[in-house]
Amino acid sequence: MGQEINLTHFSDADFQQFHDRLSGETASLRRFAEAGGFSDTRFIAGFELEAWLLDHAGLPNPVNETYLRTLNDPLVVPELSRFNVELNAAPIEMGAGVLYAMEASLNATWGRCQQVAHGMDAVLAMIGILPTIRDSDLCLKNISAMKRYDALNAQVLQQRNGKPIHIDIQGQDHLQSRRPDVMLEAATTSFQLHLQVPFDQASGYFNATLQTCAPLLAAGVNSPLLFGHRLWQETRVPLFEQSVEVGGYQGLAEPSIRRVTFGRDYVADSLLELFQENIEQYPVLLPVLLEDDPARFPHLRLHNGAIWRWVRPLIGFDAEGHAHLRLEQRVLPSGPTVLDMVANAAFYYGLVHALARQDERAPNGLSFSDTRRNFYAAARHGLDAELAWQDGIRQPARECILETCLPLAHQGLQAFGLSGIEIDRYLDVVEARTRSGQTGAQWQLHQLEAVNGDVPRMMNDYLENQRSGAPVHEWPVGC
Repeated sequence: MGQEINLTHFSDADFQQFHDRLSGETASLRRFAEAGGFSDTRFIAGFELEAWLLDHAGLPNPVNETYLRTLNDPLVVPELSRFNVELNAAPIEMGAGVLYAMEASLNATWGRCQQVAHGMDAVLAMIGILPTIRDSDLCLKNISAMKRYDALNAQVLQQRNGKPIHIDIQGQDHLQSRRPDVMLEAATTSFQLHLQVPFDQASGYFNATLQTCAPLLAAGVNSPLLFGHRLWQETRVPLFEQSVEVGGYQGLAEPSIRRVTFGRDYVADSLLELFQENIEQYPVLLPVLLEDDPARFPHLRLHNGAIWRWVRPLIGFDAEGHAHLRLEQRVLPSGPTVLDMVANAAFYYGLVHALARQDERAPNGLSFSDTRRNFYAAARHGLDAELAWQDGIRQPARECILETCLPLAHQGLQAFGLSGIEIDRYLDVVEARTRSGQTGAQWQLHQLEAVNGDVPRMMNDYLENQRSGAPVHEWPVGC
């Protein structure tokens, strides 16, 4: 959602001209790909981390404009709300030492960002949904000072014919809310993993990435609370899907209409199918006419950036102007610690590499409907979910992760050239978390009970443990 635009109001002519350019660039992309334009055959990793700016009471602190100006780092940028920022990192080629480098890079950036926050009498936090967020915080006065966000809010509401956004999430508690804007999306922060892949293998890696969503999320849930309600283990999932809903959605039979979607099927032959689906299935939200080189597909990329698939294809260009294609794995929440997040990255990169090398169309013989069902089960229940895996046989998520997915991830990381020592450092964290059952979500729920429902105290304990750097499975409960 980060690309800035120069307009906030649009005419019918703007939409028509944008659609014409989008159609032309979609056709050009197909010709470009068929002519071998995507020539980079490397696997390259990257990430984005969305974080919270808080005051010392653990409440949202809407100061990102001043904060970013003080920090002065082009890799740290605004997010939808004034109390969120996004940390980025330089991409790293997959191979020996990649996870060590990722951890060192994120620790260094986080430390520098935290130091600046402390200098403003603030604190930076990584958590999927902030338990202390209040309904009153999520209002347009706290939207970041970017035209893109104003326009996005206006266009979502316009496509809903002015009808309020309806939030309805049933978990241990039941939350219902009606909203006049998209600001509830600001309550969802994530750790997004990128993997650049060779174009001729991209469909296999996309399908495999869809399959990784459930085990990855089951082991990494960190968003069980919203407005004091105990909801899903990863409440980010239904909240994000509902908070930017444009309408016209008729239920699970038509998931592709949703702006936040798991999709409607595996890719059959090429990721170009998804860009074609973009133009056929999704109305344009931001019809900004761009003067960028058409050979860089600016309108196609802007439109794609306003469709939030849980696994999203991205087109980018390196410093020399060479095009590449990468996958964005969006299911993981922010936090609980740097080590936990890099461990989750290791799990994803290893597992997707192993699965994609098995079968391009449907790794494990798993149907798309089972893959999709797995994802929502993991979001609801975390490690207590039941997942279909090899040939659709259902088993507890813990068993699936420990007996099948972690060994596959180990194989995949070995195939990328990582040493056993490096692999074990990170996959052992995922294994210990899975065996103990103490994910970030479970720690929050148990600690909340231990402090008799005192959400601010629980959040303070969370931040103290986060500062320690110890992975979440080692965090004490009840102290």
